[in-house]
Amino acid sequence: MPAPSRLDRALGAVIGSAVGDALGAPFEFGPEGAFSARFPTAGHGGEMCGGGGWDPGEATDDTQLAVLVGESLAERGGLDLPDLFARFRRWAAAEPKDIGLQTEAVLSSGDPWDLAAALHFQTSQRAAGNGALMRAATSGVYFAPLGRDGTMDAGRRLAALTHGDRAAWEGTAVLHELLRAALAGDDPLGAVPEALAAVHPDHRGRYATVLATAWHPDLATEFNGAVWPCLGSAVWALRTTSSYEDAVRAAVDLGGDTDTVAAVTGALAGAVHGVGAVPERWTDVLHVPLPGFGGRVLRTADLTALTRRLGA
Repeated sequence: MPAPSRLDRALGAVIGSAVGDALGAPFEFGPEGAFSARFPTAGHGGEMCGGGGWDPGEATDDTQLAVLVGESLAERGGLDLPDLFARFRRWAAAEPKDIGLQTEAVLSSGDPWDLAAALHFQTSQRAAGNGALMRAATSGVYFAPLGRDGTMDAGRRLAALTHGDRAAWEGTAVLHELLRAALAGDDPLGAVPEALAAVHPDHRGRYATVLATAWHPDLATEFNGAVWPCLGSAVWALRTTSSYEDAVRAAVDLGGDTDTVAAVTGALAGAVHGVGAVPERWTDVLHVPLPGFGGRVLRTADLTALTRRLGA
């Protein structure tokens, strides 16, 4: 088969992330191996099962926020952080089914867009969750043409909008860079060393640990709702599989924060293997509600149109 085109890879990143999110949502906070226990054979069907408050194929806050990021970038012609923060705040006020504690605290604080995350971090000292990492597929596509420094800087700025801990900034920056490499047709695993070299020195060691070839998610010292084991788990799933479907299955089977680990894995695996590798039985039922935005529900065709608007 011919290698995927850049557009195929971009669509794979955005749609693949959304599919991973919806696939993992019913298994969130469940035990390791629950997905394969229920669906032991790849390709069998029925995996978009719903449950845990989610309809079959329904994407969570991970994809909802990624859509808001993408639409802001497309409509504003670039990074307009006040506009994006206002969209996030509108969404949060509509009481979505799921919202991260860190993100909710910042968006509901009433503080200005450029101070809210920092002020929250000053008092909580807890802002290294994966809530910025999970929404980075659309921005990773948009900023890839800027090269390593440009896309990593954009990733940091986007993360800082809701997360005051630099750990979240650096993880999002690394994901942006790995997506940039994959979109160019390069091996994102081969891009890890140079991405690490561009990480802030205070955080480089922790990311070097979880991105090492010998690292396994069982070695994580924190829950995979934290940014570094989440990213490490996604890279592990990509490294140890050879297809999109196997990668997201491996991610969901880790248990814990399954929707986000699978969303990040799906972005990377989709960018590597292309949108053609994402099973249609999953994309056919995929849908992304957008609370606070007039009852809009995006389908795969809408995500395709958004990805094209991002310049893919």
